[in-house]
Amino acid sequence: LTHPPLKKQKISISTMCLCCFSGEKMSREDMKGKYGEAYGPYADFDRMYDVTMCQAPCAEPCCWCSTMICLPCAQVKMRYMALNHVNPGSGWNDYKCCQGYFGSCCCCEPGNCGESTCPCPCMCCEACCCIGPATSVNSMIIRDKYHLGLDEDDLRLIRCSNCLFFFSVCLSCIGICFNWDG
Repeated sequence: LTHPPLKKQKISISTMCLCCFSGEKMSREDMKGKYGEAYGPYADFDRMYDVTMCQAPCAEPCCWCSTMICLPCAQVKMRYMALNHVNPGSGWNDYKCCQGYFGSCCCCEPGNCGESTCPCPCMCCEACCCIGPATSVNSMIIRDKYHLGLDEDDLRLIRCSNCLFFFSVCLSCIGICFNWDG
């Protein structure tokens, strides 16, 4: 009796890294704070995207490659597509900084940053300066429209991002304590 050969699956480094984090649903404790509250509403939805984030490179390789070449440009295009999917023919009329999902940051108050007069340049600035939130917001617009939840890949990515942010804060604190100039 012979068995068919096993298919070798390629696992990317990013996928291996994400596997270090839990894909379990968020607890109420996870939903505390400014950003936890932004993702909290999606925790109870059962419907998911048809293609998860980790499946996207294989499902749409040309789109994925072009996004990797110029991520800010891709985010501007995706925001335009998302806004016009939710409200067809609206162009940039519904745009505001991070669509107001994350509230204000420093002196930037969504809706008061010149978005009504110059929405495209404002979105370009958002895509270059706040690439993480810009990417999340594009997903959140569609999640809100169709009441989509967070799949295991989303949860792992959120937890990995939180861990990396914490790590960067720790390194910044260490950098303050030592004179690295020699």
